[in-house]
Amino acid sequence: MKIYIGLDVHSKLTVYTAQDEQGKVLQRGKVPTSREGFGELRQRLQAPQGTPAALEAGGQCFLVAQYLTELGWAPVIIDAGEVRAKARSSRQKSDHRDAYELCDGLRRGIFTKVVYVPSAEIQRLRELLSRRRHFVRVRTGEINAAKYLLRARGLGQAARTLTTSAAWGELLAQPAVAECKVLLACHARAWRAAQREVERLDTLRRAALKPFAAELELLQSAPGVGPLTAATFIAVIATPARFPDSGRVVSYAGLAASTYDSGEVVRHGRITKQGSAELRSMLCEAAHHAGRPTHPLQPHFARVCARGGYKKATVAVAQRLARILYQMWKKRERFNPEKLNVVYQPTERKKLVYWVRKDQPAAKSPTAVA
Repeated sequence: MKIYIGLDVHSKLTVYTAQDEQGKVLQRGKVPTSREGFGELRQRLQAPQGTPAALEAGGQCFLVAQYLTELGWAPVIIDAGEVRAKARSSRQKSDHRDAYELCDGLRRGIFTKVVYVPSAEIQRLRELLSRRRHFVRVRTGEINAAKYLLRARGLGQAARTLTTSAAWGELLAQPAVAECKVLLACHARAWRAAQREVERLDTLRRAALKPFAAELELLQSAPGVGPLTAATFIAVIATPARFPDSGRVVSYAGLAASTYDSGEVVRHGRITKQGSAELRSMLCEAAHHAGRPTHPLQPHFARVCARGGYKKATVAVAQRLARILYQMWKKRERFNPEKLNVVYQPTERKKLVYWVRKDQPAAKSPTAVA
């Protein structure tokens, strides 16, 4: 007999409901949210290997999924918003009701927003990149706080850049900052502490990427894609087999344009931003390189930039870069500019300018035009 299980997971206790194929409730109850607690649940239910168990996406979902996998069950993580939207009584919420809705919805196959459960290697890589982003934000926050302190005292020009430990030392050595030196030293210590953590996490990240050395080297063959961008792409996508085509990758990164199509009205607006913000950010950073004349995607960037501006061109190149990286990984092919409908042909272009600013340095006079 096949059994379906619904789990409403909380930090201390997990409420469960078990049904058979006809929808009859076999058992209901609570167990501790721990490896031992789910082992106790297995003894209660005597569920066979491969039993599907549904739970909502949340802070502990991947940990619980790991416990269930160790028991031999098949965990299915459902988007929490979809569970509430498809509940029979959306205005009546309880732990037992949620567990029942998860179990019954899994049995009927009504859930479509199923969260991907990554492998242990991918999960570790995601955690390392997440912690690195945290300390980078801390580091940036200390720089901004120190500059705010300086501007409030009319010393905004005292520190143009504070991205190195030597720059902080030079700032503290200036006589002009003597009044706020104690406060600036606090920010300097916090910045150095965050910098040490970033460097330590970079070492751990390189070790965690050893199982993905081939994929990392392959993705970095694309221009503008460095180790961090490639590592983020690997961590978020996990495997190209998850997506049927490159368009789904663009949507997953939140880079697809929003659409309103009703009757005779068709409008395309801003990007959805409904996806991985980390991947979207890294792809946009890599897309800035397309503004250089030596970049193979520069013709595409220039065409969109002339029509819609720099920001739209950056997003357009980020979309195309997501498609390129997906196809490279899926087909195990290195970057090939010949597939971009461009040709390497260095060309020097000269412009005749009639009007310039008065404060602009004088240039050579162009040939007189009759």
